[in-house]
Amino acid sequence: MSERKLFGTDGIRGKANVYPMTAEVATALGRAVTHYFQSTNPTNTRPLIIVGKDTRLSCYMLEMAFASGVCSQGGSVILTGPLPTPGIAFVTHSMRADAGIMISASHNPFQDNGIKIFDAKGFKLPDSVELELERLILNPDLMPVKTGSQLGNAERLKEVYGRYIVQVKSALGNDFDLEGMRIVLDCANGAGYKVTPMMFQELGAEVFPLGISPNGENINKNVGSLHPEAARAEVLKYRADIGVCIDGDGDRLSVIDQEGTIVDGDKIIGLFAKLLLARGELKKGDTVVGTVMSNLGLELYLKSLGLNFVRTKVGDRYIIEYMRSNGCILGGEPSGHVIFSRHSTTGDGALGALKVIEAMKYFNMPLKDLVAEIELFPQTIKNVMVKNKPAIESVPGIQAGIKMAEDRLHGKGRVLLRYSGTEPLLRVMVEGNVAETVEEECNKLIDIVVKEIG
Repeated sequence: MSERKLFGTDGIRGKANVYPMTAEVATALGRAVTHYFQSTNPTNTRPLIIVGKDTRLSCYMLEMAFASGVCSQGGSVILTGPLPTPGIAFVTHSMRADAGIMISASHNPFQDNGIKIFDAKGFKLPDSVELELERLILNPDLMPVKTGSQLGNAERLKEVYGRYIVQVKSALGNDFDLEGMRIVLDCANGAGYKVTPMMFQELGAEVFPLGISPNGENINKNVGSLHPEAARAEVLKYRADIGVCIDGDGDRLSVIDQEGTIVDGDKIIGLFAKLLLARGELKKGDTVVGTVMSNLGLELYLKSLGLNFVRTKVGDRYIIEYMRSNGCILGGEPSGHVIFSRHSTTGDGALGALKVIEAMKYFNMPLKDLVAEIELFPQTIKNVMVKNKPAIESVPGIQAGIKMAEDRLHGKGRVLLRYSGTEPLLRVMVEGNVAETVEEECNKLIDIVVKEIG
């Protein structure tokens, strides 16, 4: 397969109004998506495309540009306004649309933006389809020009929040609600700023919200799942039962226990496995899906429960592809993307939070005690700026450094180097059973990377 030029690990992403994140590319992508889904279903003369967004200033520009491309190619657009990524995936499927679009750069700062695409069933597109869309964007003459009555139209969808709220609430066990719970909820000034507090309040919780005043520039700024410090302080201040932080597009979460400790994402996945086993949704021998970044301690914990563990490439769409192909119902990343395939087609921070609360109620234990038995290995991940991205295997100096680090870990750890899909960064991860050794080996590898390609 040819290498993709525009699409990265999660759609197209970059600095807003700088190639490829420009209005021109968004319009071309709108045309390409419409043409592709029309050509794959010739009986559909007017493809229906759902378009959602987060709260970035640049979303206005990209939303209008993409919608223009759809209309120019004869499609119909439904604009949802700000809505979490999992909400877009759900609405696309429930309205029998041909595709869904989320305009968001997820956890990145407001200056960035991105475009993610979902198919009619709410799943992210495979690499092969993204490659075909790139071909159409870069060769616009491959798409016929539409004129007159062939042109499309656009409208805004009202009451979209209610659809998504009902869907997520249905994932909470029927024997539980949130009555009497005190919850600090940080919505990152992002796509979930309005709908997520509504959801928790409808279930009976007393909600102390943060990050619900977007101004176009403050999305993810010192709030949300990457910056849980403010929520941690609020949990202690209000003596809350739990703190929940979602990111700018609402597809990942961080969780804080009642003592103000930020719970590792891999521990949350372990907790979910324990819950699903106890409720009979998982059985011994079933497989949970993680990524190459998942902690070795999670793998060992799952094995102690009688479960198998499989690693995919980084990115929730690769997890979901494996889950769909192999009938798995639980997967996730340490970053807080968690997929419950029986309830959602992508990561969903609000749904994950409700499942954490369900576990607390089912086992009748505070979160701190629930995750205490899940012991993770010391792990260090550091980023190195790089001037280019040669294949790691092709750099002898780096390969030698990896071999030395692995030898010093004595087979009781892992070393992983991988490039960021959206930034000029190499992520260096070292994991082992002795924290000092892990840190030392990570720093040695960074020195080698800086010398070779930094």
